[in-house]
Amino acid sequence: MHPDAPMPHPKVRLVCPGFRVEAVVMSAGELEHEWAGTPGRLIRERYKKAGELSKVRGKFSVLMINDIDAGLGHFDNTQTTVNNQIVVGTLMNLCDHPTSVSVGLDWKENDVTRRIPIIVTGNDFSRMFAPLIRDGRMDKFYWQPSREDLVNILITMYEDDGLTIGDMEALLDRFPRQPLDFFGALRAGIYDAQIRHWIEHE
Repeated sequence: MHPDAPMPHPKVRLVCPGFRVEAVVMSAGELEHEWAGTPGRLIRERYKKAGELSKVRGKFSVLMINDIDAGLGHFDNTQTTVNNQIVVGTLMNLCDHPTSVSVGLDWKENDVTRRIPIIVTGNDFSRMFAPLIRDGRMDKFYWQPSREDLVNILITMYEDDGLTIGDMEALLDRFPRQPLDFFGALRAGIYDAQIRHWIEHE
């Protein structure tokens, strides 16, 4: 599952807890490094970590790379770095050989990694290396949640606050057409205001 999201909002990560999915997350900023090869190794390490989490905890886990086109996209008047090429090669190899992943210098043929889905989000996949995003290697989805989807996600987001489904529906009615990260920022802002009030009056 590789959602091609229209906006860089953390929608996919927000729905994971509701499905009891544990996400090992990377950002586009980790796809580049001063030492060549470091991002490729980091991807393999995170992939194996997701496999170990699934094995040890008995939960479904995924490797999630946010805004991948920001790190791997080809833009005008920019050059492709060695790390860019290594990351693309690493991801293609994980897609083609998901259970054979080596991290160190030694190759262990009997070291089988649990197969883990890789979810990537982005805005413009047309800037990506074409063989990486071809059909059969990557499935692309444009996410358009229904109102019911949004209510269920908000319930998960606000589950520690004692709010109801009716509260979530009222929140959506009060702030229509807002992305999910708006509601996350709204919640964080309320907590920040309460903390400031507590500090000022203590």
